[in-house]
Amino acid sequence: MEHLSQTDAAPEIKTLTDRREELEDVGQNCSTNPTMGDIINTRFSRRSFMRGSLAVAAISTTVSPLALLTAEDARAESLSSFDFKEVEAGVDQTHHVAEGYDADILLRWGDKLFADSPDFDPLKQTAAAQEKLFGYNNDYIGFIPLEGNPDHGLLVVNHEYTNAEIMFPKFASVVKEKVMKDGKPVLKDGKEVEEEKVQLGEYTKDLVDIEMAAHGGTVIEIRKVDGRWKPVLDGKYNRRLTATTEMQLSGPVAGHARVQTPSDPTGRKVFGTINNCAGGVTAWGTYLMAEENFNGYFGGEIAEDHPEFKQLKRLGAPGGQYEWASFYDRFDVSKEPTEPNRFGWIVEVDVMDPTSVPKKRTAIGRFKHEGCESIVNKDGRVVLYTGDDERFDYVYKFVTKAAFNPDDRAANMDILDDGTLYVAKFLADGTLEWLPLIHGEGPLTAANGFASQADVLINTRLASDALGATKMDRPEDIQPNPKTGKVYVMLTNNTKRKDDQLDAANPRADNAFGHIIEITETDGDYASTKSKWDVLLKCGDPSIAEVGASFSTATTKNGWFGMPDNCAIDADGRLWVATDGNNEKDTGRTDGIWAVDTEGAARGTSKLFFRVPVGAEMCGPSFNPTSDTFFVSVQHPGDAGLAIYEAPATRWPDFKDDMPVRPAVVTITKQGGGRIG
Repeated sequence: MEHLSQTDAAPEIKTLTDRREELEDVGQNCSTNPTMGDIINTRFSRRSFMRGSLAVAAISTTVSPLALLTAEDARAESLSSFDFKEVEAGVDQTHHVAEGYDADILLRWGDKLFADSPDFDPLKQTAAAQEKLFGYNNDYIGFIPLEGNPDHGLLVVNHEYTNAEIMFPKFASVVKEKVMKDGKPVLKDGKEVEEEKVQLGEYTKDLVDIEMAAHGGTVIEIRKVDGRWKPVLDGKYNRRLTATTEMQLSGPVAGHARVQTPSDPTGRKVFGTINNCAGGVTAWGTYLMAEENFNGYFGGEIAEDHPEFKQLKRLGAPGGQYEWASFYDRFDVSKEPTEPNRFGWIVEVDVMDPTSVPKKRTAIGRFKHEGCESIVNKDGRVVLYTGDDERFDYVYKFVTKAAFNPDDRAANMDILDDGTLYVAKFLADGTLEWLPLIHGEGPLTAANGFASQADVLINTRLASDALGATKMDRPEDIQPNPKTGKVYVMLTNNTKRKDDQLDAANPRADNAFGHIIEITETDGDYASTKSKWDVLLKCGDPSIAEVGASFSTATTKNGWFGMPDNCAIDADGRLWVATDGNNEKDTGRTDGIWAVDTEGAARGTSKLFFRVPVGAEMCGPSFNPTSDTFFVSVQHPGDAGLAIYEAPATRWPDFKDDMPVRPAVVTITKQGGGRIG
């Protein structure tokens, strides 16, 4: 039997969300393409990197960056573009916002969306009721003004996934299990070591149907009344999209044999959208939903000699995190192996027509999309940026063939079906090449398994491998800044970076805290195929020198963060960053929103503006056009430790014994009015 010493720590408690994310982030990129760590090492070992606090990691691994405060750093603090009293970092059961601001709950899981919506009854949930109520785990938020009014518009919200253990009463329990090693119980002081874990109950079709109804998205009219935002329940545009909503495949893949199924021999009709993480809003007022970790919804097995095996393995499918395949054949790859090819796309929704059929725009590629933020280029073409959220995967942009027509909305409604998808190759000299994913060019030929453009797009990851794209550290949200011409790439983390990738300016073999890349598009041309790049921030606690964080030393002990995830650009062109993964154990703080200076002497200075309750992730930051309202998503609150429905880590936002913890959208406004920050 394996014996533990007296000093061995207790077994680490992982929530079901932790385990789910480990399964989603399977890291199937076996290509020999260089990693971003390789590129950073090569670049910054070739030149002096002594600019502000970025010099810290190169100076010493024994000196704390916070001990290096200089007159220039004090000047940076005074020159910050953000004017608010910083929130104190920490962990507790509720949310906190900067002094002088109000943070109000706008919509919670189970809230009514229509005039005829039923009351939320967490003890008697049904799929029919859930389809008329606000969905679970709100993520991306977008605001589309009605008639140009910044105080009246449509809120669009993604519902990424469900936490059954804290969503359904009497479904999960805490059990004790023996700790095993090599098939034998582990002993400590002569006794068998046990660990507590959350165990789920048996799924039924009714529970799966509720989960499917809680996925997708929400479109709801909202209006500011007496300084407070409220939903308009009789709004004519209000709509729920779920995992069963009819949708259409459009673009180069539509109708292809590889998306045809027994239930849809045309290869054009798909039911539902799932795992919608971040997203976007277009210049013509449509809502883009990004399908991310769709692989986890599929079960069953597929033979290694099946034509779809290689690309499904590259995507980590079937992942088997959900039980949907037990009740619906289309989620069982052994029965319908082409059904997964109908997911992993960008979905466009015409919010002005609640009866319209959403379209999966296949020209933008198929992978684990994190977001799809767009900008109108100076030549009128539309450029969209999207990341593939997994360790060692890639950064993409899509450039439309046709130009945006500001005078004819109808002319733009299918503009996303034709254009060029590019993948990024970061070079050590600080330049960036955007490589086109076009059938017949370079290695993307029939001889290499790409018989058509449809094959290139269905197998986007494999095509990007073949082109030699740069392996990134979990690319998440990517935001173009219309004020500066910069583009910001959130790279959440990569704990699989190896020891042999170290050097003085990049001292992290285990990139647990992530970093932010800043891309400068040539001459402000977002459609450029050659760009420049730099590291804006390496994240983590700068008071621990070996972490190698690079925040300005004007950043306080509350201002640093780890695991950047989503971001937003306000009306003044300033960057706001939301995080995913901060917690009491790893960083001593919950996730939240940090305001980050990107220009001038204050560059790299960060300030904490809002923080979430224990167990929650910060998602969906978005402003109204005048930036006097900040919409944010609090996702999976209470999901910490051994959380179950009956005993979550918090009962936010209701704090009532008869109400479960509930994900919610929060509106932040300045007391007395005015722009945020």
